Amino acid sequence: MSLREDAKRIIAEAIGAVQPRQAVGAALVGRQYQGRVIMIALGKAAYPMAAAAADTLSDKLTAGLVITKPGHTGPTPIPRTEVIFGGHPVPDAGSVKGAVRALELVHGLTPRDTVVLLISGGGSALFELPVIPLEELRKISESLLRSGASIGEMNTVRKRLSKVKAGRFAMACAPARVLAVVLSDVIGDRLDVIASGPAAADPTTAAQALAIVEQYNLHLSPEALSALSEETPKHIDHVETHITGSVAALCRAAEQAARELGYSTLTLTYSLDCEAREAGSFLGAIARHYHALGGRRAILCGGETVVRVTGTGLGGRNQELALSAARYLDGLEGALLVALGSDGTDGPTDAAGGMVDARTARRLRERGISLHDALENNDSYHALAAVDDLIFTGPTGTNVNDLYMLLLDPPGQGA
Repeated sequence: MSLREDAKRIIAEAIGAVQPRQAVGAALVGRQYQGRVIMIALGKAAYPMAAAAADTLSDKLTAGLVITKPGHTGPTPIPRTEVIFGGHPVPDAGSVKGAVRALELVHGLTPRDTVVLLISGGGSALFELPVIPLEELRKISESLLRSGASIGEMNTVRKRLSKVKAGRFAMACAPARVLAVVLSDVIGDRLDVIASGPAAADPTTAAQALAIVEQYNLHLSPEALSALSEETPKHIDHVETHITGSVAALCRAAEQAARELGYSTLTLTYSLDCEAREAGSFLGAIARHYHALGGRRAILCGGETVVRVTGTGLGGRNQELALSAARYLDGLEGALLVALGSDGTDGPTDAAGGMVDARTARRLRERGISLHDALENNDSYHALAAVDDLIFTGPTGTNVNDLYMLLLDPPGQGA
């Protein structure tokens, strides 16, 4: 098979290995549920997680709510469960509607009752009840997304502007117990960062939040600054949490699939965390080094990069990483790079990422597209689309960070 065919097979097997269904069922089965059971699922993987939970809970489920992104549902309705669509990557009125409805469902519960809280990435935007006007929160979110701030930095600010983040939703569920099943899309599996920690105590401080505002030159109203100055809940004792899925599992599955296709494998890290353009340059240099050594190799890493947006184009972090790497793969026959969002969406686009090889830069030149200018304008989507180098998976049903993969098979040197 070609490198691209190999890559597609590896992607499919890796994504299949980190589907949350089995892990959700395992976290819920065999438990005693004495009173009402309310299921709240939020994030990009909320629907498949909720479907798995509803199957396990069966007639014990009193009521359920799924809050997710449009297009991220399944064909089969979930019993006794309603669905509300929120905004992503910036919260909207649907995000607020979902949070309000969730609070209604958990109001007035008793110590005998259980809230099954299913959390996946994207929840920071999809599940929101702001303490400031929604439009101001949207502008702050947009500024953070364009600034190059890390997900941890963004959520340190966002959780303080919300009534349902930083453990506040779990507190609203009290005195009922909360059983949280979390699909991690964050490096280090930090519970306070995943979906901004609706059921997790917050270790960050007001001083840190204000420092982030200053670092990225954010313009906040006095009301927002006042909210940032207030400390968040530091102790929550009625929540039991299970983390399922991770970028490490994604990379391990990709590594296994690559080995089965005859590649020798090397995993560099599970926590690549830098600007996307820099990561593309780094992986491009790695490709040139190992290409010169020969052999059929798969080099993998996982993590989550950021994009500092200074242009007016369209793209996502994985597309920008791939386009950046294409400069280094130019003419490097038998080299392919994949940068993929495990949830199937990359930034505000319908693509999951990008796949570039030795011919990408040349085909861009043939079409009169400057790779350099596309990067400077943050317009990786249109550049990669012009040469058919975007990856489209559709919503995958999971969300465990990003996968970066180099496949190398230099002509005349492969196995």
